[in-house]
Amino acid sequence: MKTTTTITSSFLDSISYAEYRSKVTALLLEGKSSGNEQSEELLHYSNLNETRMNRLDKTIHVGKVNEQALNTLQHHYYWLVLAEGWCGDAAQLLPIFNKMANATDKIKLRILFRDENEALMNMFLTNGSRSIPKVIILERETMQLKGTWGPRPEGATNFIKSYKRQYGVVDETAKTELQLWYLHDKGLSTQTELLNLMVHLEQLNPQIR
Repeated sequence: MKTTTTITSSFLDSISYAEYRSKVTALLLEGKSSGNEQSEELLHYSNLNETRMNRLDKTIHVGKVNEQALNTLQHHYYWLVLAEGWCGDAAQLLPIFNKMANATDKIKLRILFRDENEALMNMFLTNGSRSIPKVIILERETMQLKGTWGPRPEGATNFIKSYKRQYGVVDETAKTELQLWYLHDKGLSTQTELLNLMVHLEQLNPQIR
């Protein structure tokens, strides 16, 4: 019951993708990043991400096959995503989520800032960390929790794990190479993983109406 209450109350503060972009942009014009912490480093990443997202909004596409798969979903869902403007993974993935949601009426994308929703974030930790972006999948009519995804597609996760095993730390080189991984992947892994997850969730929950 606590889980449902926290999700429902947090959802009321959620915003659209366009509103998220506008809020992050407005903060950058004030020389600020989103989130509780302010630093030159986070501001630097936020500015880089603004440029990335502007590019991805223009270049990311949902292929016909994936669009058809989205529209064959039997039920309607919210993708409630925890994110922050300084997060490189969020910058790479939010435009993909948005394009997928725009390709169908079966998915509505809503976004929350992680640091403003600590209770919700703490319910969806990844190996004990507050990693983002985190997609919380809700059945639209009932607001029931159906599944989660994130913070990265499997290939990106494996790259970071391998780099950390080899070098013991995720440094600037790792972050740069991770961005190159996303660039070469063109959002395909994320689309495939999310589609597979949605189909799996429907198989588990055929009773939803």
